[in-house]
Amino acid sequence: MLYYAKGSENEVINSQELREALFTVFEKIGEKKKVLALPPDFTRYHSRAGELTTFVYEYFKEKLTDVLPALGTHFAMTEKEIDKMFPGIPHDLFRVHNWREDLETLGYVPSEFVKEVSDGKVDYDWPAQVNKLLVDGGFDLILSIGQVVPHEVVGMANYNKNIFVGTGGSEGINKSHFLGAAYGMEKMMGRADTPVRKVLNYASDNFAKHLPIVYIQTVIGKDENGKLVVRGLFIGNDFECFKLAADLSLKVNFEMLDKPLKKVVVFLDPTEFKSTWLGNKSVYRTRMAIEDDGELIVLAPGLREFGEDPGIDKLIRKYGYVTTPEVLELVDKNDDLKNNLSAAAHLIHGSSEGRFKITYCPGKLTKEEIESVNFNYSELDEMLKKYNPEKLNDGFNTMPDGEEIFYISNPALGLWAWKEKFID
Repeated sequence: MLYYAKGSENEVINSQELREALFTVFEKIGEKKKVLALPPDFTRYHSRAGELTTFVYEYFKEKLTDVLPALGTHFAMTEKEIDKMFPGIPHDLFRVHNWREDLETLGYVPSEFVKEVSDGKVDYDWPAQVNKLLVDGGFDLILSIGQVVPHEVVGMANYNKNIFVGTGGSEGINKSHFLGAAYGMEKMMGRADTPVRKVLNYASDNFAKHLPIVYIQTVIGKDENGKLVVRGLFIGNDFECFKLAADLSLKVNFEMLDKPLKKVVVFLDPTEFKSTWLGNKSVYRTRMAIEDDGELIVLAPGLREFGEDPGIDKLIRKYGYVTTPEVLELVDKNDDLKNNLSAAAHLIHGSSEGRFKITYCPGKLTKEEIESVNFNYSELDEMLKKYNPEKLNDGFNTMPDGEEIFYISNPALGLWAWKEKFID
């Protein structure tokens, strides 16, 4: 059922309208006794999910008994991050998702189905796992809150990904990531109907109908002044709600270019991007736009590690970012990668496939560390002087020496492609 749908490429939905929309929907849904909120973590700060969650708390008050950030494999939120993203919500309502232990397996998507939708690229069953709180918590309303935006693993983020990956387990996360990577990111990004989404939808339709989930989904864009605004709000409990949001996101967040880009400079906000696990959005969100032998320069003042998890960090350091055929061969020959397909998928996500140069300018990692994973290195201070984010505009910029660059202030908000590179 679709409870609310509003949005367009030029729409601006302000805070008061967001609040009124939520309250109207909650009144339509009817009285509830126990509510669980599933917002994203701080890495999706700009989704406006934090603000929406505060409205949920304002409406339901003591009936909102639990807030479970959909961490996936990310670090737990700090108190400082909670205060900034969810102002006014008591800390004692927040729960931490343990993706290795706090799990309930609802069922298995059969390997025959996974093989069929992946065109034979992978052949394994897929566990539909969620945090056990969703099943055992006695909730009569579960609110999944987040942003629909192009995504490297599933094509378009959110909807049931927030459930089965955001509150899922290591096996399901690993296998879904690897499915998307093996199938091919460039055939996935920006699409609502992908092999990974088909697997998640199978799980929703066959194993999760008993969960009282309602999805609250935003589409975020930039106005003419470069300010982030809400372009769309969609609330419902089925695929239609997600599809409407995905269609709008494709118009708002996808920039199709007339020519390939020779040099792309991406800035990673230090409060959001502390690892290449997240920072490689700069790679895969631009890979379809960069010309052969071009260069991607990543300004990463907060970069301090490779993985968001110590075990994955170790694997990235061990194998480095190499081409897809090399990763597939490494998976075949090494049990540590075979047993952590999420890490293997990430190595593919962070590769240019040898097609263009990736130069990282980290705040806290050394030259030796950066080069050990097969990236190029440049000094951050030097590159910040040359490409000052405070002086650059999103899009094409001509530097004082005549060099033309394409600047992106936040890779998490979009997807860029050269028309001839986008596979449709």
